Amino acid sequence: MIKILLIEDDLEISDLLGQYLGRFGMEVIAYAHPQAALNSLSIESYDVVLLDLTLPDIDGLDVCRLLRQRSDIPIIISSARSDLTDKVIALELGADDYLPKPYEPRELVARIQSLLRRISGKTIQACSEMFRVDETGIYKEGQLLPLTRAEFEVLALLIKHHHQIVTRDFIANNVESIQWESSERSIDVLISRIRQKIEPNPKHPTLIRSVRGMGYQFTL
Repeated sequence: MIKILLIEDDLEISDLLGQYLGRFGMEVIAYAHPQAALNSLSIESYDVVLLDLTLPDIDGLDVCRLLRQRSDIPIIISSARSDLTDKVIALELGADDYLPKPYEPRELVARIQSLLRRISGKTIQACSEMFRVDETGIYKEGQLLPLTRAEFEVLALLIKHHHQIVTRDFIANNVESIQWESSERSIDVLISRIRQKIEPNPKHPTLIRSVRGMGYQFTL
């Protein structure tokens, strides 16, 4: 299921979008306050951010900038602000699309689906020289890796968020095979097992880098 982070302070719009997008296999996690939404990025994995510009406490353009500093997650701006300057600034800050309000909800669905197809293609292309992920498993240089289910889910998560720092809490909350109460040590052991299977020299890993006090980073 596609998971949407909706940052929107109009609760009626949030409810309507949640119901409508749910018909297309999309789960909407809505936040009215942008700081709470930003904080959720450390424990939840989202496929797309749908961001309003008129928000309490932090302007939507600043939220866009903060989102892009933390992640390369796709961002769609949805706003009633009609100033062309806002649109230009949003795109310069790293937004992937800009959809003025009001709009037909079906157009939003089409834009989300189109954006995800483009992003997915870029991710596959970026990893294709060494790694390939599909429903059958993860391949390194064309060879299927002998991974357990938990190893597969963790490595796929790291590849999906390549070049981003992934915390242990993030892993525990987004890998079905790991219980949320799992200790940091158990996650570290799992990472060590993955390194044994993908690193040229597991004692000096170059693909999965440890970030002291934070977590891990897939550096391909």
